[in-house]
Amino acid sequence: MTIIQTMGSKILIKFGPSGNSQSFYSLGYKHTVQAPDYLDKFGLDCFEYSFGRGVTMSEGKAVEIGEAFANGGKELSVHAPYFINFANPSDEAAQKSYNYVLTSAKFLKLLGGKRLVFHPAAQGKATREAAVSLTIDRLKILRDYIYLNGYEDLYFCPETMGKLAQIGTLEEVVEFCKVDKVFLPAIDFGHLNAREQGSLKTVEDYKLRLQYMIDELGYDRVKHFHVHFSKIMYGGKGEIKHLTFSDKVYGPEFEPLAVALKELNLEPYIVSESDGTQAEDAAKMKEIYNSIDI
Repeated sequence: MTIIQTMGSKILIKFGPSGNSQSFYSLGYKHTVQAPDYLDKFGLDCFEYSFGRGVTMSEGKAVEIGEAFANGGKELSVHAPYFINFANPSDEAAQKSYNYVLTSAKFLKLLGGKRLVFHPAAQGKATREAAVSLTIDRLKILRDYIYLNGYEDLYFCPETMGKLAQIGTLEEVVEFCKVDKVFLPAIDFGHLNAREQGSLKTVEDYKLRLQYMIDELGYDRVKHFHVHFSKIMYGGKGEIKHLTFSDKVYGPEFEPLAVALKELNLEPYIVSESDGTQAEDAAKMKEIYNSIDI
């Protein structure tokens, strides 16, 4: 992980967008290989590349993008395909999910990154308990594949999910991360807020969840966990759609999280998933974070 020197101390918190914002293209940029220069305009540190619809990138292009990011001093993470579902009762479908993760990991290494985010599962027709149990069993198999393929130097980040029918509460993600040290929590606070019907409002709301992770997984593992953040419209079944920071109806707000992170001395990798203004809102989060004096 890149270490940024600030005021003589080693600060590892990072801010960046998921994918290219609308302004990336309006400023004349055309390809992600140009993203490090674009990120510089916003003072950002990292970037998440999405393989959500599948891994279609060539190996040569991955190396080219990775070199551009390394030369620009920016860090890359990837999001694995959305098709992953480790609670699918079909072993054949589970094998496809293993392959989606492993192929993403292969390209993550070519890109020079260290973090791979994935959606764990959907409940389907099973009981919640059965779906979670099957997901844990499958993650143990995935762990074995990870070590067999030499990917244990990467972080595999199961993500909290926004819809009630999806597997991925905070507690479930923490249990998944107990399977092995290669698993690191990806906490999407917009998703948590959506599935919990607007639960994240105060510094204490955030601290309760962060302290829970620390108590269950240990401070050293949680200190540099992965974060997705955006405001999200929600209804009775949870997440409906991602919004931007300009929205005044739905939350969550970032400032209480920033205070909680500083009070608990946590320095995660924070990725903005705002709808079209990812870089602008990532820069706003960094500004808010840096303005807080604890």
